[in-house]
Amino acid sequence: MKHSWKPWHEIVELRDDLKTGELPLAVFAADLYDVVMQKGQRPVYEHPDKFFALTYLTYNLRELLKDVVLRLAGQSDKAYRRLSVNYGGGKTHTLIALRHLVHDPSALPDLPAVQEFEAYTGFKAPKSRIAALCFDKIDLEKGAETPGPDGETRMLKYPWSILAFQLAGAEGLRLIHAEGEDAERDTPPAEPLVVELLSKPQEDGLSTLVLLDEALMYIRVQVEADPSWRGRLVSFFQYLTQAVVKVDCCAMVASLLASDPRKHDDLGNELLRDVLDVFGRQMEEGANPVSKEDVAEILRRRFFKHESIRDTDVFRPHVTSVAVNIAAFDKQTKKKLGAVEERYLDSYPFHPDLIEIFYTRWTQLDGFQRTRGILRTFAIALRDAEKWDTSPLVGPNVLLSEPEKTDLSEATSELASLASVDTGEGKHQEWHPILESELEKARTIQSEVTGLRHREMEQAVMSVFLSSQPIGQKALTQDLIMLLGVASPDKIDLEKALHRWTELSWFLDEVEVATGEAGSDGDQLPKAWRLGNRPNLRQMHHEACSNRVPDSLVESQTINTIEKLKTLTSGASAAGARAHTLPKRPRDVADDGKFHYCVLGPEAASESGKPSAEAKRFINDTTASDRPRVYRNAIVLAVPSKDGLDATHARIREYLGWEEVREQLKNQSIDPVREQMLEKELQLSKKRIPDAVKQTYSIVVTVNENDEIHAFKIVVTDEHLFITIKADKRTRIQETAISSEAMLPGGPYDLWREGEQSRRLKDIVGAFAQFPRLPKMLRSEEILDTVLQGVQEGIWVAQVTRPDKTVRTFWRTNIDEIALKEPSMEVLLPEFATLSELAPELLEYQKLPGLWTKKEISVQDVYAYFTGGHTVNLSRNGYEETLIVPKCEPTEIEAAISQAVEKGVVWLTSGPASILSEPIPAGVFSSSAILKQPPEPIFFQELMGEKIPEAWKDSKTTALAIMTALSALHGVTLPWFTVRSAIEDAIRARWLELSDSNILWPCDIIGAQNVILQIPVGEKPPEEKGKPVAPKPQGMLVAEAVLEANGIQDLADQIPDITKASVGNELKFNIRVEFGGETTPAPEAVEKINELLSYVSDKLKLS
Repeated sequence: MKHSWKPWHEIVELRDDLKTGELPLAVFAADLYDVVMQKGQRPVYEHPDKFFALTYLTYNLRELLKDVVLRLAGQSDKAYRRLSVNYGGGKTHTLIALRHLVHDPSALPDLPAVQEFEAYTGFKAPKSRIAALCFDKIDLEKGAETPGPDGETRMLKYPWSILAFQLAGAEGLRLIHAEGEDAERDTPPAEPLVVELLSKPQEDGLSTLVLLDEALMYIRVQVEADPSWRGRLVSFFQYLTQAVVKVDCCAMVASLLASDPRKHDDLGNELLRDVLDVFGRQMEEGANPVSKEDVAEILRRRFFKHESIRDTDVFRPHVTSVAVNIAAFDKQTKKKLGAVEERYLDSYPFHPDLIEIFYTRWTQLDGFQRTRGILRTFAIALRDAEKWDTSPLVGPNVLLSEPEKTDLSEATSELASLASVDTGEGKHQEWHPILESELEKARTIQSEVTGLRHREMEQAVMSVFLSSQPIGQKALTQDLIMLLGVASPDKIDLEKALHRWTELSWFLDEVEVATGEAGSDGDQLPKAWRLGNRPNLRQMHHEACSNRVPDSLVESQTINTIEKLKTLTSGASAAGARAHTLPKRPRDVADDGKFHYCVLGPEAASESGKPSAEAKRFINDTTASDRPRVYRNAIVLAVPSKDGLDATHARIREYLGWEEVREQLKNQSIDPVREQMLEKELQLSKKRIPDAVKQTYSIVVTVNENDEIHAFKIVVTDEHLFITIKADKRTRIQETAISSEAMLPGGPYDLWREGEQSRRLKDIVGAFAQFPRLPKMLRSEEILDTVLQGVQEGIWVAQVTRPDKTVRTFWRTNIDEIALKEPSMEVLLPEFATLSELAPELLEYQKLPGLWTKKEISVQDVYAYFTGGHTVNLSRNGYEETLIVPKCEPTEIEAAISQAVEKGVVWLTSGPASILSEPIPAGVFSSSAILKQPPEPIFFQELMGEKIPEAWKDSKTTALAIMTALSALHGVTLPWFTVRSAIEDAIRARWLELSDSNILWPCDIIGAQNVILQIPVGEKPPEEKGKPVAPKPQGMLVAEAVLEANGIQDLADQIPDITKASVGNELKFNIRVEFGGETTPAPEAVEKINELLSYVSDKLKLS
């Protein structure tokens, strides 16, 4: 298949010596001592032309060199710098670059690196005399061969002797010797002597440069041999640093760290702190000559021919193609495609993420030599991969072995060996067999998919391995995709392959695998990837589930889980159902007409349309097969589906498998991460079981409207199972009460047989539980409520038969609890009923439909209404309904009318008699007597002379005179109760008073002529304002008081409790606001108060 890119090695060309293997890998280890001695052993470092031809001066390195050269030229106060990088990070390379630049500046080669430096500084470096203290070359017994300025060499033991001889030869030794001899001294010279020594080169017109390399290695060995040297060497560095600062045109660059990680033990670190403390007193900040951004350019200059990397525009089409390929996998890349292209262009042909891994992670490994380690790794990998690699970038692909080979490549083998030993923690982790095993699985996966053509899964193994160093590191899925997506693999195939790896891998860290996220195809991919050195828990779990968890244990655990899972029955009892969890026999579910909801066990598992025999048995039987269930319509079963039961068994087996793994590991040493992973899997698998069980109960078994047992499947949601079942129309559950009309003959729930006049109340209530043609009612109480409501609405008549065969009926009234409990309670259709009594309250005006056809009716009209068979048409909910009025005997009607008149429900007039709220006198009641609505209350203002002057004489009147005058005024003989109530209200309001305290009041109509009333003495009747004050109704109680502002506030605080206490009765507050007194308040004040009162009510206004 033709691609839009070319393999990296067709764009950039490897150096010939790298391709042929002539470039020794040791060349990447620079040695300052070789450069100082100039013996021709390392030409690539000893000769400036060869050195600068392969050197890339990074920004940090240029800055460091510039600072040092400026100091040597006398233009800077920065006297010395410390290189703060680890072994292999470019520190020795930096020291060599300094040595070449200032040793003989005029003889420097005309190369880009030199030209860049001189252009950067703006001048040539001053010629300098250099003293290089290569501490790793100083033997404690024999010393080190040291060159002098004139070319003479000597073997010198002490660092100060080596410093003195390189700067001034024999004269330098004499200068620091106590007797001025040409010999070494055992102790470090003090600061004044060092100052004089550092100043010597200036006598020859030279600057002074002191280079220190591998200082800790020498200090560590020397102190270990003789602890007294600890103070001696610290003093030497103290004198030296102070002297360098005091000598103009003198600079020092120090590399203190030891290249051997073993020297960084407790003692080594203590010594390092001692020396760092000395250097840190006056030294500038530490310098790092190589940053992460410089690595790609260093690699390019080291490995590829200059001609092939000179024009970076040649790289752009290939980089663009790679960026587009990755953007197909990563939305963030697509959003900032331009910036991504530039990043890849800067590092081409190297994948920037691979460089990132090596620079930020592998450099933390003690044995990996930072930049030098990266150089060495890529030198081996590029040399081998150039023959076969088809990828557009140098990525994890170059670390693979040749296709068809199963052993590790040389570069990978070396990295595996390095990662296998952690000198910091003293642990050993053998990576060779792990990588071989995982790469073999990767090749298997690659053979199963067609969309991976560039060994992406093998690259995935290498990428995760590289990202897993040091111990504890990992690769995020997005980072992994960025490494694997350069060659445009099929996205879905790649994600499937990665998911497959999580299933096959024995060494992927289970903690990371467990925290997954869904890929494009729904498979779960880990959020991060880490390779470890031991088989993961998943393999142990698989083995436990397959061989160690018996079926009997799974089945018993299933039963236990169902019994404890409250969500299967939650909401049932609150809705009115009797809930049963795992009843063992049909007899455990009572056949009592109540609604029963049962959760059956695995043995009742069914399929949609195929209820199991066990489920049918619970609906059909009670105590035995020959004792059929009567109330079959009052039972609903939730049973497991067969496939759901299998899924539940799998979930429970999964949990028990983890329990078995924990049991296996109980007596073994297990690290916290793995223990946490095991506990997490235990908890997760345990949490999955309830949901699996709930999903299992997706089959409902009950009788349908045709009295057939049917099974149907429901969709289980987050709601409680019973709520879901209840909401399904196929269950036919009626949660709310139905209307009374629906149960009448001809209604949708007709309960009456043809010709049937009455039915027992309990039969009506139980019918819904018995007959499948009716809906299932959750609460039988609601059926009873419906019947009682029908009685109150006059649809039915309730009747209780007493032991003496007399009856008591209820129509349009409440049925008391005692009567409800009577087994003889029955419900009659009104056309077949005769009332044993008539409630007097029903005679209230317009209370009975069709009775009060006009404002006044006769007693005979009432007789006619209750003759039996009388019908009334009512408009209800938009349709006409015919109501049949039951029969009631005249004697019962007369009793009801008498009670209604006495209670003030109706007003009876017969001839001159006008009766209300008092017994009807004998002889007054007749069929022609008239029944009326009680008259409106009389305002007590109507009692005064202005309204009925004929009743008043000399400001006095009698109660009888008032009654006579008011009756004449109203054109009808008013009942004495109405007039008496008006007089009582007037007396309370102090509009009237009794003329004599001895007068009997209140009294009946006979004593009315003896009740003399007058205007209260000394008072004038209040002027009438607005609407007259209505008299207080008979049942109204009044509380009056004059309240100040704080009293109103106290009242407001009590309003909630007062309102609560008055429930069931009318409660009103009549508010009267008085403002002013003898003089009228200012209009402004009145206006302001009215404005404030309007916030309470528009009717509150001072006037």
